[in-house]
Amino acid sequence: MLHSGKNSKMKFFAMAYLQQCVPAWVKRLSLKKKLQLLEKCDDRDDIMKRVDYYCRLSPSTPYNRELFNQRAVAIQEQPMIQPKVYYFDAMEIARYFDQQLRWILKSGDVADLQPVPTILKSRPVGDDNDCSVILKLNRVRHFLFVDDKTAWRDKKNIAIFRGDVGNPKDGNVKPNRKLFMERWFGHPLVDAASTDRIEDHPEWQREKMTIGEHLDYKFIMSLEGNDVASNLKWVMSSNSIAVTPRLKCETWFMEGTLIANYHYIEVKDDFSDLEERLNYYIEHPEEAEAIIRHAHEYVAQFKDTKREKLISLLVLKKYFDITNAAL
Repeated sequence: MLHSGKNSKMKFFAMAYLQQCVPAWVKRLSLKKKLQLLEKCDDRDDIMKRVDYYCRLSPSTPYNRELFNQRAVAIQEQPMIQPKVYYFDAMEIARYFDQQLRWILKSGDVADLQPVPTILKSRPVGDDNDCSVILKLNRVRHFLFVDDKTAWRDKKNIAIFRGDVGNPKDGNVKPNRKLFMERWFGHPLVDAASTDRIEDHPEWQREKMTIGEHLDYKFIMSLEGNDVASNLKWVMSSNSIAVTPRLKCETWFMEGTLIANYHYIEVKDDFSDLEERLNYYIEHPEEAEAIIRHAHEYVAQFKDTKREKLISLLVLKKYFDITNAAL
């Protein structure tokens, strides 16, 4: 009732402020022991593969070191950034390290490449994003999984979309979502609405829906906004199927590794084939259920909190080892 099935920010901030009460030196004393857990892991290679995916830096990565030195700050001098969830998520990991180490921490929805090694939540998918180092930031919003009790075959043969379509008047532009609405609003296979008011299309606006209400539908549109679609994680943990064009941004969820029509249903960027794709899977339920199984298998790797913490520590260690080596 309080947060529509989403993670509680009140609980997040309460825990975050409690974490701040633990002296940093106490955490630093435990760093070596925590990193040694890697040697006991049977899936060590998989862990390191994820570490190297998030932090693609190497000693030979070209970047302007003078510019890095100008922008970087010591961990202990890191100012509070907005939104605060980014600061708390980043500092929870950074306080395990020497507080003299320097970094660049960037908050918010990032969809462009960084010129120097930067810790952030999101980056463009591709092979040229070495300086964009991903940490698990804003997890209270982006990392939510559900326990869906309804089988896919018992859900409505409709694709549901609720989201911020973007209002150009406010400088909030999401052209892909507007294109989707223009093409599919009012179609019998699609229940689509904007959760904000669009001046030239007031008929698009409807109330927000809870996550539970979304789960009545076989297909859930997962459309990127400023960067990634925040609903993709919980949709892939459900018994519904995420529907989206080819993904262009990624976070800790490693969206760039997802396989089209294996983990989710992919449609064209202009959504012209949406009806054809939905009807195909309605008529081939076994293939739809296979996508759901694959999505659940993918999501499972993010549910072990101790493993996630270890990977986060290893990512930041690699970042500091490379960027602070010559300082």
